[in-house]
Amino acid sequence: MRKEEQEMQDTLFETVELESPQSVDTSVKDVVLDDAPSTTDPEWNDYVMGLFTPKEMYDKNPLVNGLRRVAELVLGPIVYSGPTQVFPPQRDDHHGRATVVFSVEFQNGMRFSEVADCWEGNTDDMFCAYAIATASTRAEGRALRKALRIRAVAAEEMTKKDTAKIVRELSAKKEVSDGAYDDSGRMSDAQYNFIDVKCRQLNINGEALFKTVFNVDNKRKISKKVGSDIIDSLNEYQRDKTTIPEPILGYIEEWRN
Repeated sequence: MRKEEQEMQDTLFETVELESPQSVDTSVKDVVLDDAPSTTDPEWNDYVMGLFTPKEMYDKNPLVNGLRRVAELVLGPIVYSGPTQVFPPQRDDHHGRATVVFSVEFQNGMRFSEVADCWEGNTDDMFCAYAIATASTRAEGRALRKALRIRAVAAEEMTKKDTAKIVRELSAKKEVSDGAYDDSGRMSDAQYNFIDVKCRQLNINGEALFKTVFNVDNKRKISKKVGSDIIDSLNEYQRDKTTIPEPILGYIEEWRN
């Protein structure tokens, strides 16, 4: 190589700095936080749902073990997770209903609580024998999905049974008159309780639902037929939450009072 060419190359590369471990960013990137949408963004639900692995999903619904992992991935370490209230089945309750209140607290101070029940009408038969444990798992799933702000239902909350039909049949058996089901009679407590549970799950104002959608006053006598129609509508809303009218959104605990 001629002297002139060597001097030209030396001049060309004299300002170039070779990358070394000291000049290269070797830190681990947090793919969860980087480029993540805000919790109020429309894309938030799809973003979080994309963090579950196929093994953490069942029939397109996240399993509770997956909810735990993703919750810590997104919100940080869980410092407390457990039932705060347990209501076991009572002797006079022939349906074996157990109810559990479950709380989850994160290291950043956020705390979420939810309630769930388990009875023969909303649980597959193989799990009915473990009513308290099943109710606890369901309540934990609800608390975690509330924390994650996702629209999906935990897989453990689902059942193959037609709960609405079971409630109607139980109501009919309880209030049979002259050997026939009188759907003009007053709406039963079982129907009221089922509607309240569904309204809580779907974040629906029960009073607004009665007045706005069905044009009835929930504080007056309502027939079992109207109650059944309301239950059917709530089941439709659960299948497609986009059909819920905006004016009835916002669950209120005291709507039955």
